[in-house]
Amino acid sequence: MEIQVMKSKLHGVTVTQAELHYIGSITIDEDLMDAANLIENEQVHVLNKNNGERLITYVLKGNRGSGVICLNGPAALKVKVGDELIVISYANMDFEKAKSFRPWVIFPDTATNKLK
Repeated sequence: MEIQVMKSKLHGVTVTQAELHYIGSITIDEDLMDAANLIENEQVHVLNKNNGERLITYVLKGNRGSGVICLNGPAALKVKVGDELIVISYANMDFEKAKSFRPWVIFPDTATNKLK
């Protein structure tokens, strides 16, 4: 049996941009992507701690070291610059392997979106 478990989590990143006129997605600083073991085009759930909004989108690679967290397309309407987010990805895995799996959980500096 396979189950879905949390694979990666960026806990407490801050929205730096919101671009409505874009085809959609979330742009994430490549340093944060690497730290959380996220790849471009991976599906993520985005949870807004400021207003309770939740959405599903996919990751686009942002400039390394830029601290960028940008919601694009319709998702831009669900955030404001300065909102704090949680970004989570999930993976399917064997039930027994899932018992010992440890996800990548990253707590960046919310003021800069840089790794601590």
